[in-house]
Amino acid sequence: MKTLGRRLRSLDWDPSHWGRVALGIVAKALTRLWGRDVMLYTGGVSFFVMLAIFPALAILMGAYSLFSDPAQAARQGEHLARIMPDAARLIFQSEMLRLSRAPDEAISVQSGVALVIGGYAAHRGFKALLAGLSFIHDEDKPRGFVGFNLLALAVLIATFAMLGVLSAVFFGFRILGETFELRPLRGAPWLYSEWTWASAGMTAGMTLIYRWAMSRDPVDWRASALGGVAAAALCIFASWALGFYVEQIAHLGATYGSIATVVIFLIWLSWNVNALFFGGALATEVELALHTRPHPPRISPPGS
Repeated sequence: MKTLGRRLRSLDWDPSHWGRVALGIVAKALTRLWGRDVMLYTGGVSFFVMLAIFPALAILMGAYSLFSDPAQAARQGEHLARIMPDAARLIFQSEMLRLSRAPDEAISVQSGVALVIGGYAAHRGFKALLAGLSFIHDEDKPRGFVGFNLLALAVLIATFAMLGVLSAVFFGFRILGETFELRPLRGAPWLYSEWTWASAGMTAGMTLIYRWAMSRDPVDWRASALGGVAAAALCIFASWALGFYVEQIAHLGATYGSIATVVIFLIWLSWNVNALFFGGALATEVELALHTRPHPPRISPPGS
């Protein structure tokens, strides 16, 4: 312990100083997030994600029906849906239930149509996400039309591949556990938790996006990793906070009636998109603080 103290003193470690530095970086990241045009990117990403998510479910059910019972996929999918607020989860669960009861031929046809609609919407959504991150990052060397579209397509394919791998591992653990009652790590319940896999996937995915896709020049690894961790933590917190808000504080059904679940789902999407953009803003400010890129002109704050 004494040795650790001497090392900290030799490094001129001042907790109050580094606390002020951290708060300053967060404040600057929030200023970037609250730029006047960021809300337009948030709305665009949220819209296209909403347009793509249900076709993606049809594709998933169509692929799963080739290997197993779609009803089992619906049951396993409900575990992943727990990361959503209860009211927003109803939309997801009702669609999974509908698809699980549809004939295999109908699911195959729907999957084919969904592939076109979902692919278009997902590509547009990733273009809006990358455009928003480039704007937040003050990118001074934007990619051309062809390069930008190819980058969005590559990020889309890589994201779906990662989701496929994580989902297969997650479902595999649960199916093996339920079928054979296997508990190789009985003392580690986190291994079977949807929160664990969602957090790990979000952190890894956003770290790679911040690193390679937010700027033409690769972003510093340390900045990208901190941004990825912050984005994942805020997404998880947003799901919990929105669930607490609509269930304990404001009952939106009294205001929005039968469309309350849709409104809650849209709010949940927008909060998560804002979390992803904050991660990009934080990665940018950390990179500037590390002096690994020149200081670009700042984004004008709201109302300027």
